[in-house]
Amino acid sequence: MSNSLDSISEAQELIEAFSSRLIEVEGQLRDGDELDPALVDAAFRSIHTLKAGARLLDAAKLETLSHEIETVLNELRLGRLGVDEGSLGLLFESTDLFEALLRGVIDPAAPSVDIEPFLARLKLFAQGPAPVAEPGDPLAWLDDSIRAVLTEFEEFRLRENVRLGRRICRVSSSFDLMAVDVGISALKDELQRFGEVITCLPNTESTSDDHIGLDFVLGSARPLADIAAGIQEREAKVEALQPLGDETVREPAAARPSAPAPAPAPAPPAQPTTPAPTESPAPSPEQAKREQLSVKSLSQTVRVDLGRLDHLMKLVGELSLVHTNLDAGLERMLPAQLSTDLRREFRDQLRVMNRRLGLLQEAVLEVRMVPLGHVFGELERLAHKVARKLGKEVRLDISGEDTELDKVIVDSLSRSMIHMINNAIDHGIETPEARLAKGKPRAGRVSLAAHQRGNRVIIELSDDGRGMDWQGIRERAVQRGFITRDEADALSPAQALNLIFTAGFSTRNSATTTAGWGVGMDAVKTNIAKHAGMIDVSSELGVGSRLRVTLPTTLAIIQALVIEAAGQTFCIPLNSVLESIMIQPREVQTIEGAEVVSVRGRTLPLLHLARVFELEPTVRKRQRDHHEHLYVVVVGLAEHRIGLVVDELRGQQDVVSKPVGKALARVPGISGATELGDNRTVLLLDVGTLVAEAVGGAAISL
Repeated sequence: MSNSLDSISEAQELIEAFSSRLIEVEGQLRDGDELDPALVDAAFRSIHTLKAGARLLDAAKLETLSHEIETVLNELRLGRLGVDEGSLGLLFESTDLFEALLRGVIDPAAPSVDIEPFLARLKLFAQGPAPVAEPGDPLAWLDDSIRAVLTEFEEFRLRENVRLGRRICRVSSSFDLMAVDVGISALKDELQRFGEVITCLPNTESTSDDHIGLDFVLGSARPLADIAAGIQEREAKVEALQPLGDETVREPAAARPSAPAPAPAPAPPAQPTTPAPTESPAPSPEQAKREQLSVKSLSQTVRVDLGRLDHLMKLVGELSLVHTNLDAGLERMLPAQLSTDLRREFRDQLRVMNRRLGLLQEAVLEVRMVPLGHVFGELERLAHKVARKLGKEVRLDISGEDTELDKVIVDSLSRSMIHMINNAIDHGIETPEARLAKGKPRAGRVSLAAHQRGNRVIIELSDDGRGMDWQGIRERAVQRGFITRDEADALSPAQALNLIFTAGFSTRNSATTTAGWGVGMDAVKTNIAKHAGMIDVSSELGVGSRLRVTLPTTLAIIQALVIEAAGQTFCIPLNSVLESIMIQPREVQTIEGAEVVSVRGRTLPLLHLARVFELEPTVRKRQRDHHEHLYVVVVGLAEHRIGLVVDELRGQQDVVSKPVGKALARVPGISGATELGDNRTVLLLDVGTLVAEAVGGAAISL
């Protein structure tokens, strides 16, 4: 079962990689750039590996489709078919079929997918016009020992570089076996600045017990001197392989194998393109050792089920509670029960335990953290698919894909981001004709950016489309009965825009398969709030819109401020707490029916927790409201700040957030439950919802 899950996960990643390469190819064609052959080759390799995985999964249709797409990709990368809008259209269509077939593997009850009509069109396209043969052999100058080990694709790329008048040169270097992958990748990246790296061949003369020698074959329009100067720090030698101009050709023995290798049998188009078609003698013990080290360096990752990490995190949380209980127990012990020396020793050991628990917690949290690049990649493919379906041209700018979030939050966030990207493209971006008429570029631009600020991550999705008409949104809400005319007239532009998060609201006059502003946005807000996050919207009519999501980096183990309100104990995530202050009741003012207080010249809205949850205040609390100070916990998300009025501050604790029952799960303002050091179970507050509540002002009933 575990192997099947791994194969399915790998298949999903391969389909995503294939789709991403197609998007990159389309972008190069659209911009008029020279097509990078490595992209088509990478797409080919993804599908070739997918075919092997489909065989392991016993998925016949998936294997058949993979084989046929692999055949077409092989023809494309060998130049026998043209890479154009028609071929890309078919390949993009295949990604939908791949995803549907994989869903069928995951869920046998899923609807069956008929791939025959598509295969018929694919085979018709693959027939294409016959390629025109070139006169003579443009590679007649190439040493037979090199030509013998080239794959069909590599030989084709070599011919293409010669046809384009590029210099063909060899770059020789040796790499430390303990860091061979890093060294090869670094040199290859530098060489790609000068041209196309066609292949990489072994160099026996520069190979030793602790180093491996390799020759890179490079096609470049730059002089050899420029290439040599550009990689001079790499201790690599640059030599010409082909006579061109006045440059001298040198072919040292390092380029020739120690013994002639027989040419491989021609490989069929659907076979892999890794350069390993020669017969060679059995490796020596030293060679075997080098190969073992090389393979070992390539396998430094392991897949771990998230449930195991959750269990580990739960154990860490329970250990933290044990530490808290021990610390509290030590404080309760009388001097007669424990000597001063023992008390000091126990205190020192508890401090050591606390530090070790902190390190363990950080280590587990780091394992749970994943970059947003995976979600952003999905959104890039979705944006492309939606734009093609709607006949729109969209450029998606992505930044901050290395920003990390907890895996649980990332998985849940992807669903919300899908709604947001749908809305931006379908309802925000205009058609090419409409944009040109407005003096805008033909292609719309959608920007997706992420960055970390403290212990929170901010994700922004913006577009340069038509923007939102806040007055139109307000009128739509009145027509649909969401608000009254008087309520609408009292709304500010920002408040009117926030109506798109109302359940059932949409700016669409008719349903579509994609979106209208408001479709699914209430679910987006609810989902983000569930993870102690918040979403803001801003827009300018005719200019564009922006959605800003603020989320904590993790919810697994959090530091919390323990407070009391009306005799009930709550926890507030400390990453949302800005400060705690005391104020006098006379400092509270009322502006437009809302209580506020001035803090360092800034007006701070107040929210009484006891009133929000309709809790009966204690007798002591009622007496103190008139004679003593008030505790205010200042919390903030994104650009918003509010003050939570509470009765008592009980200190800080590390807590583990746990889900609540169905009844409490529906209560706004509650994100979960947790267990304190004294074994009491208390509720964890959802700061995002409470901040929004400070604007709305309605009570929440427990």
